Amino acid sequence: MAQSNIKVAVQKFGNFLSSMVMPNIGAFIAWGLITALFIPTGFFPNESLAKLVDPMVKYLLPLLIGYTGGKLVHDQRGGVVGAIATMGVIVGSDIPMFLGAMIMGPLGGYIIKKFDQFIEGKVKTGFEMLINNFSAGILGGILAILAFLGVSPAVDGFTGALVLGVDWMVAHGLLPLTSILIEPAKILFLNNAINHGILSPIGAEQIRTNGQSILLLLETNPGPGLGILLAYCFFGKGTAKQSAPGAAIIHFIGGIHEIYFPYVLMRPLLIIAAILGGMSGVFTFVLLGGGLQAVASPGSILAILAATPGNAGSYVANISGVLVAAVVSFIVGSLILKTGKQTEDLDEAARKMQEMKGKKSSVAGSFTKQQGEVPASVQKIVFACDAGMGSSAMGASLLRKKVKQADLNISVTNTAISNIPSDAQIVITQEELTPRAQNKVPDAYHISVDNFLSSPEYDKLIDQLKNDHTTSKAEKEKRVSAENNTDSNDGLLKEENVFLDQHFSSKEEAIRFAGSVLVKGGYVEENYVEAMIERDNMTSTYMGNDVAIPHGTEEAKKNVLRSGFTVIQVPEGVDFDGEKVRLIFGIAGKDGTHLEILSGIAITCSDMDNIEKMVHAKSAKELMAIIQSN
Repeated sequence: MAQSNIKVAVQKFGNFLSSMVMPNIGAFIAWGLITALFIPTGFFPNESLAKLVDPMVKYLLPLLIGYTGGKLVHDQRGGVVGAIATMGVIVGSDIPMFLGAMIMGPLGGYIIKKFDQFIEGKVKTGFEMLINNFSAGILGGILAILAFLGVSPAVDGFTGALVLGVDWMVAHGLLPLTSILIEPAKILFLNNAINHGILSPIGAEQIRTNGQSILLLLETNPGPGLGILLAYCFFGKGTAKQSAPGAAIIHFIGGIHEIYFPYVLMRPLLIIAAILGGMSGVFTFVLLGGGLQAVASPGSILAILAATPGNAGSYVANISGVLVAAVVSFIVGSLILKTGKQTEDLDEAARKMQEMKGKKSSVAGSFTKQQGEVPASVQKIVFACDAGMGSSAMGASLLRKKVKQADLNISVTNTAISNIPSDAQIVITQEELTPRAQNKVPDAYHISVDNFLSSPEYDKLIDQLKNDHTTSKAEKEKRVSAENNTDSNDGLLKEENVFLDQHFSSKEEAIRFAGSVLVKGGYVEENYVEAMIERDNMTSTYMGNDVAIPHGTEEAKKNVLRSGFTVIQVPEGVDFDGEKVRLIFGIAGKDGTHLEILSGIAITCSDMDNIEKMVHAKSAKELMAIIQSN
C-alpha cells in the first residue's frame, strides 16, 4: 500500500509538471523552428532574426511555464502572481530558468490562493478591486525578490551539478544506462517527472550553449515502442496481432507512446526489449553525435526530424538511433513472443494501464472491441455501472427523457453490471467498464460514454433509433406506467444534508465527508464509507458537468439502511482524476426509492446553467429549489 501511495504521488507530481509544460509546447516548437532556421549553423542563417532565439528561451518560455503553473493552482490571479515571481529567477540567472519557473509559478499561485482565502468575506464593499490588485502586486513583488536572491542561485547550482553529471556520463559512455530507468518509467507513467522535470530544463541549457542536446532524445525516441509493436505484427496472436499495425502507426507517426504500453503489460518480459532497444538507441546517438535543438513533443518521428539540427550528420545520427532502437527491441521482443506462452487479453491490459496511470487514458478506447450496427427493432436499453444505484440511474433518466420526447417505444433501465439481463440489446457504460459489460453480454451492442450527463452518444443513438422504430399505443402506455411505478419520496433531499461553500484537498476527503453525512443521518452503516472510496477507485464517480456522485459498491448495498442524499457545494472545485468537481451528490439507495429524485437531479445537472446556479446558491433552500424545479 505504501509503495502504491508513493507511486501515485510521483505520478501526480509528474502530471503536474507535464501540465505546466504541455500547454506551451507550441511556444517551444516556435523557438525550435526559429533556432533551426536562423542561427549561424541553421538552414537560412540570418543575424537579425537569430536575435529572437535567446530572449525566447530565457524569458518567454519560463514566463509561460510560470504563468501556467500559477494558473493551475489559482486560476488567473495565480497565473499573474506566478509569472511575477518567475521573473525573479529569470533575472537572477544566465541560464534558461525552466526549473525555477516550475518552482515559483505554482508557489506564487499557492501564496495568492491562501491570501484570498484568508480575506474572503472580510473586504468591505467597494474595496475589492483595490485589495485584489495591490495584493497580487505586493505578494508577486516580494516573491520575485526572494526568487532573485535565493531560489535563482539555488537552481543555478542544482542545474550546474546535473549538467556536470550528464557530461560525466557521456564522457564515460554511461548515458545508455539511463534507459534502465526511463523505459520502465514510461510504462509506469512516471516519465513526466523525469522528462519535464529534469531532461527538458537541462536540455534547454545544453541547446543554448552547444546548439543541441542528446537528452531530449532519451525519452522521446519512438524506436523501442515501434520494435515491440512490429514484433506483435509478426508473432502476436489474436486481437493483439490485428491491432498492432494501427498502433504502430499511431505511435511512430502520431507520437503517442502510451498506445504500446498495454502490449508490454500483456507480456511483462517485453520491458527487457524496451530497455535494450532504448540503450542501443542512446548508444547510437552518443556514437554518432545525435541530438535535438528543440523539445520534440509528442515523441513522433516527425517531431524529432523537425527538431534535428540542419546538417546531414545530425539527421544520420538521429535517424540511425531510432532505427537501431527499433531493430533491437524488435529482435528481443520477437524472441520473447515466440518462446513464451501467449495469453493476451488486450482489453484487460488496457484497463490495467488506466489503473496504473491513475486517470483516463486518451488511447484506451483504441483497444475496445469493435461494434457493428445498432440492432434492429430495439426494445430494451440498459445503463450499467458497478452498483447500479448512481451513475447508471442518472444516465438512464436522461436517456429515458430523450426516448419519451422522440416518442419511441423503448424500455430504458439501469442495473449493476453483474445483473445485466441477457436480453439487453443495447448496453451503455462508462468507458472503463465496457470490457466487463462486454464479457457479461457479448451479443449486445455496447456504447461507452465518459460523461453521463451530457454525452453526444445519447442524441446520436436517438437519431439512429428513430429511423427504425414505431410505437404501439398499448405498449407505450404499459411502458410509461412501468416507468412511473416508483415510490415518490420528496423527503429524501433534506435541508440539513445540504452543505455550502466546502473545501477539500482531495477527492478522498470529499467522498469521506459525503459518507459521514450519510452515516450520521442514519442512512448507511459506517463501513459504507470505505465502499464509496473503493467504488471511486474502481471507476471514477465523476459524471461530467462538474458533478460527481459518490456511492458504494454493489457488495455494499447490504450496508444501506434506507435511501438518502447529501448535496455538497464546492465552489473552488476538487480534483476527481483530473476533472474539476464543484457539486457532489452522495447517494445511498435502497429498493429503488431514490431513483425518482435522482432522475430529477440528472435532468437538472444536464444543463450547465443549472450547475452554475447551484454552485452560486447562497442557501440550502435556494439550492434545493433549483433541483426541485426540474
